[in-house]
Amino acid sequence: MVQDGLKDGVIQKPRLLDQVRTRLRTLHYSLRTEQAYTHWIKRFIYFHNKRHPADMGGVEVERFLSSLAVERNVAAATQKQALSALLFLYREVLQLDLPWLDGLTRAKQRERLPVVLTRKEVARVLDLMEGRHALMARLIYGGGLRLMECVRLRVKDVDFERHEITVREGKGGKDRVTMLPASLAAPLREYLQRVRALFDGDRARHLPGVHMPDALARKYPNAAVSWPWYWVFPAKSLSIDPRSQAERRHHMHEQSLQRAIKHAVELSGVAKAASTHTLRHSFATHLLQSGYDIRTVQELLGHSDVSTTMIYTHVLNKGGRGVVSPLDV
Repeated sequence: MVQDGLKDGVIQKPRLLDQVRTRLRTLHYSLRTEQAYTHWIKRFIYFHNKRHPADMGGVEVERFLSSLAVERNVAAATQKQALSALLFLYREVLQLDLPWLDGLTRAKQRERLPVVLTRKEVARVLDLMEGRHALMARLIYGGGLRLMECVRLRVKDVDFERHEITVREGKGGKDRVTMLPASLAAPLREYLQRVRALFDGDRARHLPGVHMPDALARKYPNAAVSWPWYWVFPAKSLSIDPRSQAERRHHMHEQSLQRAIKHAVELSGVAKAASTHTLRHSFATHLLQSGYDIRTVQELLGHSDVSTTMIYTHVLNKGGRGVVSPLDV
């Protein structure tokens, strides 16, 4: 925690961004949220020629956010993230209430259908992948996982007996259960035997345990050095924890998998702008094509609102546009 400093007999308050980081960590926000929020707060300050946010208010916030939409043409989600960062700054750190932002120019919400691969296209891409990247890509497609949900999997969250994967702290901080494809059970077991050897090596070297959420680290102090909490997809090398500064083994970097999937798509000749998330879109679409009800698919995907899942019915042309062309009659 950042403490007030003493300089020349005068108490110095922590720098603003240090106060933001301290408050975020106190409330157990993720490192990614911390990085995103501090980024937008810095952008806000520089936009207004380094004026202190305490000397500004709703007018300046509206001007900054509107410029993102009008001049930078950012997506609605990007503008919303910037707004969330500034609301956090004023409410949680500066203890100031912003007025309702009536004059804000909102970024236009782009309505786009997701890119979806056919079953044959998915098979072509997956067949071109090797090693643990191939295993991860199959888990994403076979269980509808998001990229970071796959990368952050822990050993304890894979249930081979029930053929289930428990996703912890998914989008919105929610847990959910999805399926472990039966065809992946054997290769995943074999892969985890090699991971266990890496785990045993880490313990023999007395390395710090894996990262644990703050509350759980205090409640279960030995969990970080236990096998159940180890990463399913650990990094090959050690790294410095940006918060504790401890050198430990983190999970593998998500960009490694993203590059492998992008390369496989290019080699496959699939003429679609497919990415890692395309495998999740394809999972949902193929389940609906197989006749599973939308509520089941919603639960497996972890969508809080069924309207989010409904977009896949439009991909299938089974929504309001599910009509037959007069040319085909």
